[in-house]
Amino acid sequence: MRRMLTCLLLTLALPASAQIYKYTDANGNTVFTNQPPDGAATQSVELPKTNTVQMQAPSVPVAPSELATPAAPYRLLQLTGIPDDEALRANNGTFSVGVQLEPRLAAGHRLRLLLDGKPYGQPSNVPRLQLTSIDRGEHSLAVEVLSGDQSIQQSATTIFTVQRVNTSSPALRPPPTPKPTPAP
Repeated sequence: MRRMLTCLLLTLALPASAQIYKYTDANGNTVFTNQPPDGAATQSVELPKTNTVQMQAPSVPVAPSELATPAAPYRLLQLTGIPDDEALRANNGTFSVGVQLEPRLAAGHRLRLLLDGKPYGQPSNVPRLQLTSIDRGEHSLAVEVLSGDQSIQQSATTIFTVQRVNTSSPALRPPPTPKPTPAP
C-alpha cells in the first residue's frame, strides 16, 4: 500500500503533459508509471489539468526616508505654561497647558496631548488643554495636530515633574486634642 501511495504521489508531481500508464504487476499491486513495461497490459491514465498561478514580481520596500513628506502645516507648534527648571505644583494633579501655533489652527484640525507617549484626552480645537489627576513624578508631554484620526504634526516633547502634596503626611495633620484629665 505504501509503495502504491508513493507511486501515486510521484505521478502527481510529474508535469501535466507527461503520459501516465497504469498496470498490475506480478504480485497483484497496481503500479503507475510514465513508461509502459514490455508485455504487460497497460491503461492510459488521464489526469485533470493542474492549476497555474502567475507569479507576481516582489515589491521593493520603500524606506521611510524616501517617502515624500509634505511640509508641516504649522511653522510653530509648542507647549507653553510648563515650568522648565522646577517641579509643577499641582496638589490634586490637575493643571492646564497652552499650545502656541503659527498660523492659527485650520478648520478640520484638532489638538490632542501625548502624555508619556500615549494619547491623552479628547481632541480639541482650543489652544488650552487640561490634564486631571496626573500622578506625581516625572512625565513627558507633547501636543499633536490631528486631521480626522490621522496625526499630521507633533511638537517637541517636554519633560516635567509633577509635585503633589501628600495629604497623609503627619506634618499636615492637625495636632491631637488633649484628653481631659479625670477629676479625683
